[in-house]
Amino acid sequence: MPTGMQMAPQVAVARHPTNRLLELLEADDLGLLAPWLRDVRLEPGMLLHEADETIQHVYFPHGGMISLTVVMQNGEAIETTMVGREGAAGILAGLGLWRAAERAVVQIAGTAARISVSNFQAAIARSPAIQAAVVDYAGLLMACYQQSTACNALHDLESRLCRWLLQADDRAGAGRLGLTQEFLAQMLGVRRTSVTMIARMLQASGMIHYRRGMIEIADRHALEQASCECYGTLRRKFDGSFNPRGGAERPVVCAC
Repeated sequence: MPTGMQMAPQVAVARHPTNRLLELLEADDLGLLAPWLRDVRLEPGMLLHEADETIQHVYFPHGGMISLTVVMQNGEAIETTMVGREGAAGILAGLGLWRAAERAVVQIAGTAARISVSNFQAAIARSPAIQAAVVDYAGLLMACYQQSTACNALHDLESRLCRWLLQADDRAGAGRLGLTQEFLAQMLGVRRTSVTMIARMLQASGMIHYRRGMIEIADRHALEQASCECYGTLRRKFDGSFNPRGGAERPVVCAC
């Protein structure tokens, strides 16, 4: 058994993972991870790691959505990026960055394949392909951070909210999102009254239906037209970077 490996868990990841990052790996490389991956349920509000804390696990979502947020001293938080089935939360720990730079909290329920950081690092040490995938994904996350900074500074709230709903829908995949206006206001760094006003406008225009903390996307095409350019920009970056095993082109959600 390689140095650093622990006893394999009894429950392993599915043979054909739905996580896009894992799908990039060839069978031999995925085989280094599979014995140590355990499927776990992601529930809204679940804290995966806190800022400045040591990261214990890496999560590869099969569905749902994880928010990475920066938290201020007064408790206010703003989202910097999302993680869904296109990537992983805590993945930079595989490169030795054990301390989290942000809070990772589940916002939309789903499942994920979880692996301990020590086992993930051991697999990276044996596989240049896994290391390259992690480095490439880290570059995409950096692009997300940069685009998010520009978006928050330059684009109006309506187009930003449309962008955010599209990204969340990419992860949920059902057209219905269990999200409160209070949560949306926090993620976008604005007042709740502002989100309420914009949500009513989107509903009046037929783009969404909203009631009792549930948002249903009624006209995705119109929502894409009303979104800022950031959604399309980063989606193209991710679609161009993620190509599943076998080489066939396939749409991939972005994590901006």
